[in-house]
Amino acid sequence: MRSKVLKSCLALAIALAASMGSVEFAHAQAAKGPSGLPLPRFVTLKSKRVNLRIGPGTDYAVSWMYLKSGLPVEIIQEYDNWRRIRDADGTEGWVNQSLLSGQRAAIAAPWMKTKGKGIYVNLRREAQPSASIVAKLEPGVMLTIGECNGDWCRAESDGASGWVAQSEIWGAYPGEAFK
Repeated sequence: MRSKVLKSCLALAIALAASMGSVEFAHAQAAKGPSGLPLPRFVTLKSKRVNLRIGPGTDYAVSWMYLKSGLPVEIIQEYDNWRRIRDADGTEGWVNQSLLSGQRAAIAAPWMKTKGKGIYVNLRREAQPSASIVAKLEPGVMLTIGECNGDWCRAESDGASGWVAQSEIWGAYPGEAFK
């Protein structure tokens, strides 16, 4: 009997793991926080100085201070007026919601920063891989995002505007579409 239960649990775990890859984004977007907004979701820092705290309140210690407005972060949890965020480097902590904006931004392939010179993310004139290149972006460059269609995002950085492959940025989920 115990062997049957273990086999059933193992089969269920394998089936769940296999299905998670294809529905991961849809499931993540289906979850709602207490605010009624989806969790997780991307936002940006509204203020030039934002304290990242170890807990949801001003009584908790500051673990980090961000010094750049417009930086994309991911809200992964909500508690009252506090949001647990994660940045592109994986650092997590709590920020008051008043310091966050619904505007969208992204970072060009931050995971490629350590790969060396000569690696770029292409900003293209149109949302297709064969379109002409408007600019070559170094990994880690910040972009303002206007819209995404699930594969491409309209983006702007340092006066250059065009389309960037959604898979080459941190700031929009794979398959996410918005205007």
